[in-house]
Amino acid sequence: MNNRITRIGMRVSKTILVLAGLAVLSLIIMGTFRAGATTPSTPLAPETVVESQGIEPVDTVLVELDSPFVIKRVLQIDEPFVHGYYKWDDEGVPDGEIVITVDLKAESLSVFRDGYEIGAAVIKFGDALKPTPTGVFPITQKNADHVSNIYDAPMPYMMRLTNDGIAIHGAEVKYGYGTRGCIGVPTEFARLLFEQVKLGDRVIVTDGKMLGMGDTIIAG
Repeated sequence: MNNRITRIGMRVSKTILVLAGLAVLSLIIMGTFRAGATTPSTPLAPETVVESQGIEPVDTVLVELDSPFVIKRVLQIDEPFVHGYYKWDDEGVPDGEIVITVDLKAESLSVFRDGYEIGAAVIKFGDALKPTPTGVFPITQKNADHVSNIYDAPMPYMMRLTNDGIAIHGAEVKYGYGTRGCIGVPTEFARLLFEQVKLGDRVIVTDGKMLGMGDTIIAG
């Protein structure tokens, strides 16, 4: 396992977030950086941004963070982890809690079920005009056929994170492409993820804080 981590990079992140002013939540989380991944994209001019939010507001759903979540497995990835690439393997993985981690610095998203990584993808994310926020977000809305009401752009398999329009959704993921805050993943990967998640599942977004394999997402 140590050799594998050395080869594809450590992918664990942590963050501290205050949710609704009610509690301080200390989180240790897994981020992603694999061999072949590019460095973060430079800020994009507005005309180069091809995905944006444009989602109607809905009521916020606060997520319960009352138990630890141990990372039990990360996927074996031998291919270059480049824009447009994803991997999905949930064969033999038991049912359990879904947690999604996003590392903006590594430009990557990981999906864990019962602590086992079942999916990983290179992402595109917010530009300088509308950066992707970091923190812990529950999925509050799902729409497989969503279209942006601001930019009239398709956002297939949309999974909303914030009331101001930040979401995970299917997109064309290419080097140099950005968003107005959303997290874009390859569309087929978005479909697989959409089928797994339910409202209230956690998405934890960080910007390059990394720890070791086997650490725990601590919530309390």
